[in-house]
Amino acid sequence: MGKVADLHVHTNISDSTFSPEKVVSLAGLAGLDAIAITDHDTCAGIAPAIMFAKDMDIEIIPGVELTTELEDDEVHMLGYFIDWQNKEFTKKLEELCRVREERAKEILRRLSEQGIDLQYEDLLKLAGPGMNSVGRLHIANLLYAKGKISCVRDAFTKYIGNNSPAYVKKFKLSPREASDMIKSVGGVSVLAHPKTINTENRPLRDTVGMLVGEGVQGIEAYHSDHNARESNEFKALAKEYGLLVTGGSDCHGLGKKEVLLGKVKVSYELVEKLRDASRLKQYE
Repeated sequence: MGKVADLHVHTNISDSTFSPEKVVSLAGLAGLDAIAITDHDTCAGIAPAIMFAKDMDIEIIPGVELTTELEDDEVHMLGYFIDWQNKEFTKKLEELCRVREERAKEILRRLSEQGIDLQYEDLLKLAGPGMNSVGRLHIANLLYAKGKISCVRDAFTKYIGNNSPAYVKKFKLSPREASDMIKSVGGVSVLAHPKTINTENRPLRDTVGMLVGEGVQGIEAYHSDHNARESNEFKALAKEYGLLVTGGSDCHGLGKKEVLLGKVKVSYELVEKLRDASRLKQYE
């Protein structure tokens, strides 16, 4: 296969349990030549990953994952080869993180109404000193740490999942806003894990078409939750709409059932196509 990459990796700067340095170390052990750091609403994990990877011959692709809403459907968008040090872009991400904090506090308030008292300070301690983007997975881990649930999955089923008693709707950008944000810093916008998109309101094909109209340039055909048939379906959609194809594990450290880093390896050729698309955007 030649050089390989995992293009969807999180650190404990958002909602993984692994530091940027540990992510890079594990990437080396997994035989990866490149990884994309794609934390939620923050780029703060990119610099330490780049520093640590210098002596390991592992390329760090600067990325981000943004949450958007398309007619009440949640859609995640990945941005690749972004100018992650752009001050205006960083300011916008900081605003999104502040909204995340307020949402977390409201979830804790609603949990208190359910007889479960958790302290925001404990949430920050559990998330770790590097955490920039607090989310529901942090709250689920705190519920587990405090013995309120038997497993992390129960947190979503019983308390904080969609339509659960302590669920709080997340502020979401529109797909156009997210794609414009990514484009403004020279990046390429990619639809993340299309399998998770709600298909009750419309076929996935129609949703992808709508997103292309909103500026999406690629689709994550390979993902740890996609089987071979689904990946082929998403590749067919990419061909139909002229989209770039990407793939990644969506590793969240120990936050999921297993450590997924390197479970999805894509050809480095896909990285080169992303890089070329990013370069083209800079000269439009």
